[in-house]
Amino acid sequence: MTAGAEILIVEDNARNLKLVRDVLEHHGYATAAASNAEEGIELARARHPALILMDVQLPGIDGIEALGRLRRDAATADIRVVALTAFAMHDDRERFLAAGFDGYLEKPLDVPAFPGQIAALIDGQDMEAP
Repeated sequence: MTAGAEILIVEDNARNLKLVRDVLEHHGYATAAASNAEEGIELARARHPALILMDVQLPGIDGIEALGRLRRDAATADIRVVALTAFAMHDDRERFLAAGFDGYLEKPLDVPAFPGQIAALIDGQDMEAP
């Protein structure tokens, strides 16, 4: 069940963060947010969210390195992590999925489709933007 599930948003752009958070909360999700990967990793350990939406370009360590750290930590290894990125080239998508992300969503978001994509991801389906 996805209603009320907590989603951690790791995003350094305040506008993108606000949009994602507003849409998720409007659809009944609880959210937590981090503006960098290090803070996101700490929140993931403390809160164990149902899903992490991870920007790939972050200050400090990037989203791919953060994913690696989450996967190597027994406390966070099973959390589904989705790349949320403005990188939209075919090779980028393949690179992020090969790195171990559970899905890939492009920015700007398809706002009408976004809640359904999130529900599918929480339910264990791999969801990629076309």
